[in-house]
Amino acid sequence: MNYLPNILFAIILIAGIGYFSKNVKKLIRNIKLGKDVDVSDNKSERWKNMAMIALGQSKMVRRPISGLLHVVVYVGFIIINIEVLEIIIDGIFGTHRIGLKVLSKSVYGFLIGTFEVLAVLVFISVIIFWARRNILKLARFWKSEMTSWPKNDGNFILYFEMVLMTLFLVMNAIDLDFQSINSGNVISQYIAPWFSGLQESTLHVIERGAWWLHIVGILIFLNYLYFSKHLHILLAFPNTYFGNLKPKGQLNNLEAVTNEVKMMMDPNVDPFAAPAEGVEEEVPAKFGASDVQDLNWVQLLNAYTCTECGRCTSECPANQTGKKLSPRKIMMDTRDRLEEVGKNIDENKGEFKDDGKQLLDDYITKEELWACTSCNACVEACPVSIDPLSIILEMRRYLVMEQSAAPTELNNMMTNIENNGAPWPYNQMDRLNWKDE
Repeated sequence: MNYLPNILFAIILIAGIGYFSKNVKKLIRNIKLGKDVDVSDNKSERWKNMAMIALGQSKMVRRPISGLLHVVVYVGFIIINIEVLEIIIDGIFGTHRIGLKVLSKSVYGFLIGTFEVLAVLVFISVIIFWARRNILKLARFWKSEMTSWPKNDGNFILYFEMVLMTLFLVMNAIDLDFQSINSGNVISQYIAPWFSGLQESTLHVIERGAWWLHIVGILIFLNYLYFSKHLHILLAFPNTYFGNLKPKGQLNNLEAVTNEVKMMMDPNVDPFAAPAEGVEEEVPAKFGASDVQDLNWVQLLNAYTCTECGRCTSECPANQTGKKLSPRKIMMDTRDRLEEVGKNIDENKGEFKDDGKQLLDDYITKEELWACTSCNACVEACPVSIDPLSIILEMRRYLVMEQSAAPTELNNMMTNIENNGAPWPYNQMDRLNWKDE
């Protein structure tokens, strides 16, 4: 018996899974560069969110056409790839359609038949997605941040899916043993006649070629995910689980600032008193964020999970009125900077070497940050619970508290609050003068 194909298959399989595992470790390392944050509360609600949003696609279907198509592709692609288990067993042990040996013909036929129908539905959905992106040219796919790579990435994955679905159907259509059982070939029986003029040996070569290309294509697809926006296929689940459960509009308070305010309001506290013996006075933490390491790890997970679908940007009132802000770009820039920091660490043997760059100014401009109305429209629109607003607010916090670089209007308002107890430039004694007019 010739074991060379089995050995070659095992080598390809190990290499594919090994490279994927290496990139997963790098991904986890990069996410852990963020600050720690406690998201261990309300586990039942978090599991529910993950089930409804990531698995159930509840936010995707708010836009019915694209939502339904996405559900078809998502469900179809996942279910069809159950067959990969049979391919792996066949590849390692040299068997052929092991499923027919362990399952009844009717059960096996039902499974493969379901896979074939789903493959056609996925293929049709992918073509519609391609047309929406490239022929109809929906505006959200053609914003300024969608440069060559983001645009090509969206198409590459569609081509991948078209090819994989085609290979699956062709593989079934010219497998004479499978066609002979006349069960499960609900679609492939209509493709088989296309190859009727070929010799049996030629059909076998084409079938084996489609089989090999199918499994190698899946491994390539798996490893492509790390470099693609389609990493959300995997990360949508943890991202929705760790999503923010607080009411939208409720901001987080910095503990250092809260303690400072409490001390100011306590008449018994001496602000000039030396620390108690044995108690070290903490150095004030950096306020806000100017680079990715200043964000928390959930925000970095958000960046890697971004699907670049543009729903956030299409709902953003600032973007709709011509402002420079695009919530999608905020997430893409955060991910790109995080990748740059990760490569820096790799090149410097596990240590980050200052490269003179940061997320603020080098990637995200002040103009973008101050264009945000803090309305949460982007957060509400995101189909996988990403929160661009939290990153914007952290970077604003840095500008205000570390650089005193707020816009003039905001500085005037804060000065009025400090002096007058209100955002308006009126003395407290004059506040009620309007009633006499």
